Amino acid sequence: MRRRQAVGRIWKTEEDENKNIMLTWSAGLTGETTKNKEKLTFEGLCSRDPRTRELAVNNIREEVQRNIELQGPVMTQMDTTGPSELNQMLARLLMLSKRYPFPDVREKTLEILGMVQELGIRIPRPLGQGPSRFVPEEEILQLASEDANMHSVFADAFTDLGRLDNITLVMVFHPQYLESFLKTQHYLLQMDGPLSPCYQHYIGIMAASRHQCSYLVNLHVNDFIHHGGDQKWLNGLENAPQKLRNLGELNKMLAHRPWLITKEHIKQLLKAGEHSWSLAELIHAIVLLAHYHSLASFTFGCGINPEIHSNGGHTFRPPSVSNYCICDITNGNHGTEGHLPVGIVMPTDSTCEVEALMVKMKQLQEGRDEEEASQEEMATRFEREKTESMVFSTEDEDPPPDIDVSRHFEDTSYGYKDFSRRGMHVPTFRVQDYSWEDHGYSLVNRLYPDVGQLLDEKFHIAYNLTYNTMAMHKDVDTSTLRRAVWNYVHCMFGIRYDDYDYGEINQLLDRSFKVYIKNVVCSPEKTSKRMYDGFWRQFKHSEKVHVNLLLMEARMQGELLYALRAITRYMT
Repeated sequence: MRRRQAVGRIWKTEEDENKNIMLTWSAGLTGETTKNKEKLTFEGLCSRDPRTRELAVNNIREEVQRNIELQGPVMTQMDTTGPSELNQMLARLLMLSKRYPFPDVREKTLEILGMVQELGIRIPRPLGQGPSRFVPEEEILQLASEDANMHSVFADAFTDLGRLDNITLVMVFHPQYLESFLKTQHYLLQMDGPLSPCYQHYIGIMAASRHQCSYLVNLHVNDFIHHGGDQKWLNGLENAPQKLRNLGELNKMLAHRPWLITKEHIKQLLKAGEHSWSLAELIHAIVLLAHYHSLASFTFGCGINPEIHSNGGHTFRPPSVSNYCICDITNGNHGTEGHLPVGIVMPTDSTCEVEALMVKMKQLQEGRDEEEASQEEMATRFEREKTESMVFSTEDEDPPPDIDVSRHFEDTSYGYKDFSRRGMHVPTFRVQDYSWEDHGYSLVNRLYPDVGQLLDEKFHIAYNLTYNTMAMHKDVDTSTLRRAVWNYVHCMFGIRYDDYDYGEINQLLDRSFKVYIKNVVCSPEKTSKRMYDGFWRQFKHSEKVHVNLLLMEARMQGELLYALRAITRYMT
């Protein structure tokens, strides 16, 4: 069994009136137990009070110096990589120097790293170019620095979770959505709910594992451990309580074939004797599963990189024969190839791509009142689009699931692609019979108060979000295009809107875009930079991130519709 290195992170454990936060920097661990049980705890690093933060950084500086002194002569040789515990501390200092929302701490952590390097100890450098493999780092950071409201959002996120993760940084292109997303996630994970924190984070692990999303798995492994979870559960799903193991079947179907969920599956979970779920617990679990399935789609769709302080996010190897300087952290010279300069568009033969799409949108908007298709024709167009979506293949190669991820779920061969290749029929789910607005929203709100409202707000923001721009054009009504993207995602899951003409999808979404959507929504782990670059080649990165928000929320709502309909049928 391959050794697993969990991502260490800074944890918020409690918050008093002065917002003093206890932070824990966890050492690496194997699958069975914590390898190094020594933990460094500091108060106030997430505080908004500069004096409290200064005290915390001074404590960290002293702890680093003490750790170096304890190592003795082995640390005195130039370019000697320090012991693992010190390396973990330095990696976290690197993360703080790049991601901390308050500049005073960023500067002081850089000073500590400089001090360490002057002692002849090699310091880490970031791998990759920022939060995303697909989006240039400078675009993200420039936007974050120019938007004054973002500083407050980032500070709240860091205080709440003890981290400013790469997902949050990529979502900075769309502040209105980001605030709603963070508020919803805070409620699901931080507020008192039907499920304990350990169950919440283990369910997050189970959900992210279905798509081999090690980024999310690692985050929740750390959350799980922090909240006192039994680390034996992390050896594999078979070591978790029977109650959680029973959830595995629902997790599998919800992630890949939600149309197969019936009231019998709900009954099996609610009537399992001592391992039974309550309705409130099950609603909480289903929302978490759908949240992390869809968030895995966003993670892969936007090429989210590992966190700086995690495995794959940094290295102690110098970028060249020359020594790595502390100034390289500040100026972003990480010794790796970057993206094209900001504003530079890759050459493309389809120079009229945007204009052609705008013409089609305008024609559809103007022609709706002229001639309406019959209900029979509308149904035929839906079935045609649904069938065509099945034949758009994802990447041909199926990489074997990472053993450290696959241990958290069963039936690794189960997926959307297997279903479509067998030529089986996806039944039609008519929104007119069961919708989020008329049915799902009220059911969630009744069994898990306030969550229905939060989800509804998030769905509406994602669906209606617009800046009335397309690439270089302004004052554009994008509603037709946004609706086509949303409805295409639901179409792949068999969900039909009777009042929508699915013929519009073929006119607005070209083949490369459909392939990208199919991968991100159904097999996100197979999404590549080539796919990301291949659609909407003249559009901005912020617009492609917006597309991923639409895909994520449409997928989540689709999963919830099937699960909530099954619960409603069970209850009636």
